[in-house]
Amino acid sequence: KADMSGAAAVMGATLSLAKSRAPVHVVAVAALAENMPGANAQRPGDVVRTYGGKTIEILSTDAEGRLVLADAVQYVADRYKPFALVDIATLTGSVGRALGSQYAGLFAREDAVADRMLNAAEESGEALWRLPLHPAYAKAVRSDIADVKNSGVTDAPGASAGAHFIGYFIDESLPWAHLDIAGVDWNSSSRPLSPKGASGFGVRLLDQLARDWTAD
Repeated sequence: KADMSGAAAVMGATLSLAKSRAPVHVVAVAALAENMPGANAQRPGDVVRTYGGKTIEILSTDAEGRLVLADAVQYVADRYKPFALVDIATLTGSVGRALGSQYAGLFAREDAVADRMLNAAEESGEALWRLPLHPAYAKAVRSDIADVKNSGVTDAPGASAGAHFIGYFIDESLPWAHLDIAGVDWNSSSRPLSPKGASGFGVRLLDQLARDWTAD
């Protein structure tokens, strides 16, 4: 119920924009996976090829979400040529340990993109806290036998390493933001705008962002 929160937020925001007839053009893609054993299941040490042809070394079979997300961002960039791309996912447990249940983690290469996201967060009431995409942390996803690896114990903060993993599949010329919502996807008790359980975090934020963000 919690791990699908990113895909649910994308769909919820798109439905909100469509129902309110917002004058925006958005493309929503839900990257879905079922982590179940089977004859064709991936194994630690496998190397898989992504939609765009890049390769990933599998170290953790529990990090399946970032594999389908890597395909999704490459698919969107290739098929739709967007002027901006935002992904949202319950990507890492470390973001919750860093920020608790009040903020989602925000990663962006460009200050202008981060500012747009933070402004939308302020307007929507869904709080973000920007975390570092330091170049040194990119080493955490380097692989000796593939382009990148999907997990591994390093000195890099887990949330930053996860963001670098997704960013590897996105051209640096494309404005991009990554939202790690693993700490805010679930309410242990009811709140004024959401009941106990799945929080729906990201729907209001993405709705606000789409309305405010126009191509320069």
